[in-house]
This record gives sequence, C-alpha cells and structure tokens, in this order.
Amino acid sequence: MVTPRTPRTPRTTAAREEPPLPRDASPRRYLMCPPVHFTVAYSINPWMNPAKPVDQALALAQWEDLRDRYRALGHTVQQLDPLPGLPDMVFTANGATVIDGRVLGARFAHQERHGEAEAHLDWFGSHGYADIREPVHINEGEGDFAHTASYLLAGRGFRTSPHAHAEAQEFFGRTVIGLDLVDPRYYHLDTALCVLDDRADEIMYYPDAFSPGSRAVLARLFPDALIAGERDAEVFGLNAVGDGRHVLLPQAATGLFGPLRERGYEPIGMDLGELAKGGGSVKCCTQELRGR
Repeated sequence: MVTPRTPRTPRTTAAREEPPLPRDASPRRYLMCPPVHFTVAYSINPWMNPAKPVDQALALAQWEDLRDRYRALGHTVQQLDPLPGLPDMVFTANGATVIDGRVLGARFAHQERHGEAEAHLDWFGSHGYADIREPVHINEGEGDFAHTASYLLAGRGFRTSPHAHAEAQEFFGRTVIGLDLVDPRYYHLDTALCVLDDRADEIMYYPDAFSPGSRAVLARLFPDALIAGERDAEVFGLNAVGDGRHVLLPQAATGLFGPLRERGYEPIGMDLGELAKGGGSVKCCTQELRGR
C-alpha cells in the first residue's frame, strides 16, 4: 500500500527571497577641485561640444552639492585649488591614483590637460605624501584604474597605455587586470565600471563598453556583478562612487536604483548635468585618497 504524500505548499519567488544583508559604509578621504574655470573649450571625447554653452554658476552649485553630500555622509573632502587655463581640473579622478599612501601621478594623453598632472603632484608633495611617482607611460589616474580588495582593474584602448598597467603593478605591488574598452563614448574605465564595495570586490559595469575577452574576464572574476543597461550607461550611471553602503550616481540613471537597493545599497541621485558636458559625472569629480 502506497501512503499518499502530503501536498507541498507552492514556494513562490517572494517566499524564497531574503532581505539584503545590511551594509556598512567606511569613511573615505576624497580630493576634489571646484569648477571655477570649467568650460568646454575643446573636444577630446564624444561628449564634449564647444558649441554648447556651460552655465558656470550652475556647474559650481552642482559640484558643491556633491561635496557637501560626501561630508554629510561622514567622508573627508580636501580641495585642490583650480588653475586658470585648465578647465578640466574639476575631474580630479584623472590626476593620480593613490593606494596605501603611495601616489602614482598621471600623464595625460591630450596636450590640453598636461598641466593638470603637475598641479596634482605639487598638491601631494605639499600635503605630506612622500612616496610619489611621476609616471613614464600615459595613464589618466582613476579614470582608468579602479581599486578593489583583490585587483587593480585597468582600462586601455583610448587613453591609458597598456605599458602603464605594468608600471602600476610594479609600483603598487597589486595584481593588475587589463580591460579593453571598445566604445569611444566610454573612453575611460570609470565611465563603464564602478566599484560599489572595494572591500568585497563588488562592482557594476556596462558589458558593451568592453571587448569580448574583457567581458569574459569580468564575468569570471565578478560573477555576481550588477550589469547595467545602455540607457543607464549613456547618462554616466557607471560614473559613480560607492563607500560600501551608499552609491552616489547621476539621478538620471533610474534603472540602477532598484537593483542597487535589492543588493542592500542606498543609491543617492546627484545632478551634475553641467559637468557632464565635459564627459564626466560623480566619479570623475572624485579622487580617493587611500591610506597615507
């Protein structure tokens, strides 16, 4: 005789889902530069159009809102003084890479930005940083270098030279993972990939900005990464800053807010529309000062 089975209660998707784990922010130190001289006087990326006027007062107000938001979240913001004739100095992420208090300066690909590299090195030299390297090869700082606990992700294809990857690995003693960018709209790594939590190796990225081989590498190293769509990438949604809990990103990247919340992050929308005319947003305006 076969004993009839007790019917199982259907398991719905909602019943299987668990609330996201609580996340903790870690205090950060950032270097920022007010856009006092910001304008689009030339075009060195597909987003820049000198024919479009820039509202400098609005650009400064948007920048100040980002700076004040960092401070309200408990982060420290130090300031790099802007210099006339260098309108892109507001994009401090491009000026250096700092890990464990060691500073790898930038060497810019375009003549228009060469003066920014010296301004950054001068700032570090006058603020107690002793281990500073002026690079041999072209690299554009955190524009193409993204730091996680396990890797230093390094973009190439439009700005940073592949030779700079070896230079960074030797200087920092960190495993460098080279990633090929193939879409000129995403000319820097920080326009196509964001580190959400560097302590946990958690990232989000836009796959179509990368070559097939680089997409495969990212999928292998970060199988649980948040994948962004084209609409959010086009509004600089990946040009964001995460502190382990909060993610500051362009408010127009609406498709990322829900997925971030599902993972336990707190997305904070920012309006940097004027600065986006120069080809950057939240991350471009933010250089992280790691260690000392």
